[in-house]
Amino acid sequence: MAEQTTPQIGGHCDARFAGVRTAFAENFRERGELGAAVTVLLDGEPVVDLWGGWADAARTRSWASDTLVNVWSTTKGATALCAHLLIDRGLLDPDAPVAAYWPEFAAAGKQDVLVRHLLSHRAGLAGLRVPHTLAQLYDWELTTARLAATEPWWEPGACSGYHALTYGFLVGEVVRRVTGQLPSTFLHQEVTGPLGIDFSIRLPEEEARRAAELVPMPAARGGERGAAPRKLAPVVLAALANPVTGAADANTRAWRAAEIPAAGGHGTARGVAALYEIFTGRRRVDSGYQVLSAQAAERVREGQGSCRDLILGTGLGHDTEIGLGLWLSGRHGSYGPNPRAFGHDGFGGSFGLADPEAGISIGYVMNHMGTHIADDPRKMALVDAVYEAVASSV
Repeated sequence: MAEQTTPQIGGHCDARFAGVRTAFAENFRERGELGAAVTVLLDGEPVVDLWGGWADAARTRSWASDTLVNVWSTTKGATALCAHLLIDRGLLDPDAPVAAYWPEFAAAGKQDVLVRHLLSHRAGLAGLRVPHTLAQLYDWELTTARLAATEPWWEPGACSGYHALTYGFLVGEVVRRVTGQLPSTFLHQEVTGPLGIDFSIRLPEEEARRAAELVPMPAARGGERGAAPRKLAPVVLAALANPVTGAADANTRAWRAAEIPAAGGHGTARGVAALYEIFTGRRRVDSGYQVLSAQAAERVREGQGSCRDLILGTGLGHDTEIGLGLWLSGRHGSYGPNPRAFGHDGFGGSFGLADPEAGISIGYVMNHMGTHIADDPRKMALVDAVYEAVASSV
């Protein structure tokens, strides 16, 4: 790829984290970045908060300090957080059958599927067996009813299989059955509103002016909707292409307004870092109330067994392990050198990371979607730079 000019970079970066600023600039020069932001919190304090580039493909709008963007599956961390708040409060049992909260879910042999199976992508419901359009995806009642009625693709609990879109409806419906609120409302009421975190699962119409335009990955330009693979197993197609979604969809008002708790979150890098910091078990509100207990934060990264993911395994090329909602860094270092650090990547490159031992959380958002299934080179350059800075200052 030909080198690009580095745009003006705004924000601040502590001197000891200068390498992160260098990596951020190199993402523009060497890795095809268009517009992006990165925030690093160390023990709750912002040591890196940078942004730069363009908020649209035509390069007419500069990326600003408050530019937000759809972060795709990085949203799953926020949805998992809703469930863990309920677990922490004794309102949800991860070892209870899903049907204890959602009776209709017991259909088609799913009476023994546990809440932990939903959180760890082991429910066998990675996609629907019947054709499901994008318009139907926007219909919460229809989508959850179809999921309740369908049979699993594999034995629940046996192995993970990435629930790309269904995750949010499955976990989200349990949240709704327990609280009476959709995940977007519960998240705002219990977390983002009180803490002033710039992140939402449904983007309010008045905030659309701040939204960056997503730009599709190079291979999908000009034919995004017809780019779904054709020679994949039925379960993989069901998970990743029923319906097919892409940047063009995510730029619409319909997508932004819809309740899609697996992929429809919008936030700034600052907002993502703040959300994922809660998973370190250290975040408190001004009154001193701890948002998520240390025990609950530890539960989030309770590994459910390493395996070759049934949906993403071929593309990733190695075994992975998912905790109760987030992916563990593991021996491949997807979220830094601590194998028990954890986080979630979003389609195209965004990510959130939490490392309780190091006291680190990271949020990275961008609008030019990359081609990697996970561990986008821009992400890994930033993660490596953060941990190099931490190691050199010890």
